[in-house]
Amino acid sequence: MKKWLKALGAAAAVTAGAGYYLSQRILYMRKKDEQLIFNREVEAKRLDPTAYEQLPKEEVWVASPYGYKLKAVFITPNSGKKFVIFAHGVTETKVNSIKYMNLFLKRGFNAVLYDHRRHGESEGLTTSFGHYEKYDLQAVVQELIKREGEDVMFGIHGESMGAATAILYAGSVEDRADFYIADCPFSDFRRQLIHQMKREVKVAPAWLVHLAEWAVALRDRYRLSGLSPLEAVEHIHKPVLFIHSEQDDFILPDMTQELYERKQGPKQLYLAKNGVHAQSYNENPEEYERTIEQFLRTHQFID
Repeated sequence: MKKWLKALGAAAAVTAGAGYYLSQRILYMRKKDEQLIFNREVEAKRLDPTAYEQLPKEEVWVASPYGYKLKAVFITPNSGKKFVIFAHGVTETKVNSIKYMNLFLKRGFNAVLYDHRRHGESEGLTTSFGHYEKYDLQAVVQELIKREGEDVMFGIHGESMGAATAILYAGSVEDRADFYIADCPFSDFRRQLIHQMKREVKVAPAWLVHLAEWAVALRDRYRLSGLSPLEAVEHIHKPVLFIHSEQDDFILPDMTQELYERKQGPKQLYLAKNGVHAQSYNENPEEYERTIEQFLRTHQFID
């Protein structure tokens, strides 16, 4: 009996340890150094610090519905009420969104950059891959509407986790934006987790995924099963431009393909030939920009 109890206790300890480790990897994914991000963008000539500093801007703290503050920057070089909100990927900051912002500023839009919870200058303790972030995005949208009025026209551009967040916001919170651009989103987080486990340790038994879900629910009060842009996208009626690199092996382009196929109504798909994850613009800048312009013109967001 004692041996049986010891074995049971050891199994429980191992299970708890595995659950803690997996949930720790999800909730506290290691972020990139902020100075490294800044230097990378400057060295690649995707960010001109002087030009950025000269833009008319206002730094704003936006209150999250969960009690922390989000750092946002409202950038307004153009007249009128046309904006794009930019949602960056996990481990990045709003600085990574500046290269995308520039594509829209030159086409008459203004911009809202912001840091996700637990990233950059924003507060927040964990990363939830869209669960809490979708409501934070709603808070940023509400701040924009409060400042510019109900008649403000705006789109949302998201990269990676930011793209998944935009889809989850539009499909399960409110389809409030006039258009969405989703660059390399995952379609289902549990499937993405399985893919990553297979990349790292070659196996992904179902019980480990269930264990991770249980541990995350216990520690951060949400379920991984709820992180499904594939379900959310069915409820988006506004135009969506889906973007992915064909060479992406981190989030497979098949995920964007199935999101595109599931989306009803106005939509467009651009699969970039070059670049790995979140590199579609960096490796195909001219084609990326042409695709953006075509999308905006097709849906009459620019003349």
